[in-house]
Amino acid sequence: MNHQTYLCCHVDTMPPLDGNLNKAPWTHAPWTDDFVDIEGDLKPKPHLRTRAKMLWDATYLYIGAEIEDPHVWGTITERDAVIFYDNDFEVFIDPDGDNHQYYELEMNALNTVWDLLLIKPYRDGGPAVNGWDIAGLKTAVHVDGTINDPTDVDKGWSVEIAIPWKALAECAHKKAPPENGDRWRINFSRVQWETSHNTGSYIKTPGRREDNWVWTPQGVIDMHQPETWGEVVFSSQPPTLDVPRPAIEPATVVRRFLMQIYHAQRKRRSEKLGYTSKVSDLALPEVPKTITNLRIETTSSRFVATAESILGGKNETWQVTEDSRISRSL
Repeated sequence: MNHQTYLCCHVDTMPPLDGNLNKAPWTHAPWTDDFVDIEGDLKPKPHLRTRAKMLWDATYLYIGAEIEDPHVWGTITERDAVIFYDNDFEVFIDPDGDNHQYYELEMNALNTVWDLLLIKPYRDGGPAVNGWDIAGLKTAVHVDGTINDPTDVDKGWSVEIAIPWKALAECAHKKAPPENGDRWRINFSRVQWETSHNTGSYIKTPGRREDNWVWTPQGVIDMHQPETWGEVVFSSQPPTLDVPRPAIEPATVVRRFLMQIYHAQRKRRSEKLGYTSKVSDLALPEVPKTITNLRIETTSSRFVATAESILGGKNETWQVTEDSRISRSL
């Protein structure tokens, strides 16, 4: 699976948001790779381009996205409605990377917003706090063409988003704004519906599912797998187009193996076999050489898998529990 990384550079000031990314400092920030299908290589590459950029200052995390679309349309105007019934752009942020307490933000070409807080993934019982709003959120949309006019061909639409660190700090459990070198788990998604417009208005193609195009693929049609999101590394340097892409976090090997344990335990429980404390029962690949003292403790309804590892010269202890929460201690 293609695990993406991005270096998010610092700016001192930003101009007012208008949705247009053809201005400094956005023009100095590199693009992400083009989005791919949510299932990754299992599906063809998207036929329309989507890509994003990120910046930050002392007050906000900034996200910009460019969405190629020859027919820009939107119908939903009520905040916190289910925005993905329209074509949309979506943001997912797990500040501390523990798979719990993460943010979701969706918006359509009409600049209608749906923001919500996930206590934990839906697979682990959720819930989603739909009434929660990002205090101080700013968003803007620029349409390169004419919205809701099927008689012409558009180039697409772009978005600017400013999320206050004060709101993100609620689930970060660490300093926000971040420090130089901090890593957050983030992913982006685009929902695109196939439509016809022979009747003079946009009509969704009956029986056709939406396309889901993302920055970092999930392997399945489910954005709520925070462990497979991309890594954003925050830098105090100003933006430059030739900034190198960060390396994947060294702990990724440990995290991935613990999540393999989690999924194997879930499979056993779904098969009425119950959780096991024996690694040999889980049909896992070979334990990575960076992991020592792997152990699993279970009860009838819970488990915790613990692994020790030396990363960057430090002894770390990692754990995953039956509700997919990952934690680390030194």
